[in-house]
Amino acid sequence: MYVAGPSSLTSIKSCLDEGMEPTCFESSDDIGGLWRFKEHPDPGRVNIYQSVIINSSKEMMSYSDFPPPAHLPNNMHHPQLLSYLRLYAQTFDLFNVRQRPDFPVSGQWEVFDAVMVCTGHFTQPHLPLNDFPGIEEFEGRYFHSWEYLSAEGLQGKRVVVVGIGNSGGGIAVDASRVAEQVYLSTRKGAWVVSRVGAGGLPGDLVGTSRLDRLVQKLFPSWITMMMEKKLNRTFDHRLYGLQPKHRFFAQIPVVNDDLLGRIISGRVLVKPNIREIKGSSVVWMLWCLPLATTMTFLPSGLLTNGGHCLCLYRHVFPPGLARPSLAVVGFICNLGAINPLAEMQARWATQVFKGLLTLPSQEAMLQAVKRDTSTLQNRWDNIHRHPLQVDHIPYMDSMAEELGVRPNLLGLLLREPGVGLRVLLGPCTPYQYRLRGPGQWDGARQAILTQWERVAQPFRTRMPPQPESRTRASSSLILTLSVTVLLLTTFYTRHSLSSLPTGLLYKIYSLSQFNLIL
Repeated sequence: MYVAGPSSLTSIKSCLDEGMEPTCFESSDDIGGLWRFKEHPDPGRVNIYQSVIINSSKEMMSYSDFPPPAHLPNNMHHPQLLSYLRLYAQTFDLFNVRQRPDFPVSGQWEVFDAVMVCTGHFTQPHLPLNDFPGIEEFEGRYFHSWEYLSAEGLQGKRVVVVGIGNSGGGIAVDASRVAEQVYLSTRKGAWVVSRVGAGGLPGDLVGTSRLDRLVQKLFPSWITMMMEKKLNRTFDHRLYGLQPKHRFFAQIPVVNDDLLGRIISGRVLVKPNIREIKGSSVVWMLWCLPLATTMTFLPSGLLTNGGHCLCLYRHVFPPGLARPSLAVVGFICNLGAINPLAEMQARWATQVFKGLLTLPSQEAMLQAVKRDTSTLQNRWDNIHRHPLQVDHIPYMDSMAEELGVRPNLLGLLLREPGVGLRVLLGPCTPYQYRLRGPGQWDGARQAILTQWERVAQPFRTRMPPQPESRTRASSSLILTLSVTVLLLTTFYTRHSLSSLPTGLLYKIYSLSQFNLIL
């Protein structure tokens, strides 16, 4: 496999779990991939900037059999995420680096039974300079966001940030702390969400349960409208110049906790798309645009959509190979963390490599790719620029079903209601996919039962007075939910969504949104 980043680490472990002997090729001198910040980046390698904080909380981005240490903050600074990756590698003994004694002179080929490509999709900058008339006359400095390390050197400068993705919003905030003025240029605007959700909990732990997903599927327009109203109650996107053309669930939103404060204080001015560049009043221009994909070592027939997409069955296997000996892991996006998706892909791929799972025929896989592409086009806005999106829970469940690790909701609710309720009504954390089947982990139940304890732990730097206990009220609510959820789960596990009593479902959903932490 290639590159020792998060996707490679879980691929190595999946191979070891299945008794294989993996070899990882990494061009740098350390693990971490994108998340290893370097003051002096290696040429041709993407880098993050100094102040980057991960958008996903630690419980949602963790590996399914390795909960993060409780003391780590919920949204980690990049050095803390790197420490988690190192701890994962050390715990499972993923690296035992050895060099062949004749390495400099042998020139011998090494033949492998299978290859896992784990380079990800953050590989090359994309600078469409032809779209900006007058750029050739620009006297200042311009570059792509992957070259940005910190705001050093921007003191007193006028800076334009082009693009309002997560990088664009983050860099605009970072630069505005020292620059004279920052202009944030956006063609379509964006929905902006905070890392902090209801009650101060991590935002991606709230509203991301299996029940939430079910309600969204049954009432997509209503849920979209409610989400947009909720965001606009926090701040009016139209007033701030950020109102996008697309609906909330049509594109991945921008995650940023500081952008609003920088806009309301005038440190960041939101502007439309640049029509033409004239004069030199602006000194720096940073392009925060999607990165291009370059995988020159792969067959050219795999690349589609101008090189931005790969023709892959379930985003993993090329349909055209005579044998399933090549898998792409982590080449994917979603409304959440990529690590659990990459781990599920790696677990599935290794089962295929061993012959324990069989792929469909080439024609069936090509038809599946076409169906997925059609679904993406209907689901997401501007899919030709963002062709890698999937819906987190449906994608994970579809692969888990074939792998035999999808949680049995009805069985859990009957035998272990405490775990079952948390699986259905709590956040869909990765540990759910270690409860059964290949790779079953004995600690999965405990990880689920204690996930909120790990969320709370980093906040306990000061212990305020304890509020009056609400144990009785919570117990009554749990009992009510336990009874009604059994009926709901029966329908859910049988996929009979159309026959669900929607009035009952709405009442249960409303109850689950109270301050009950499951």
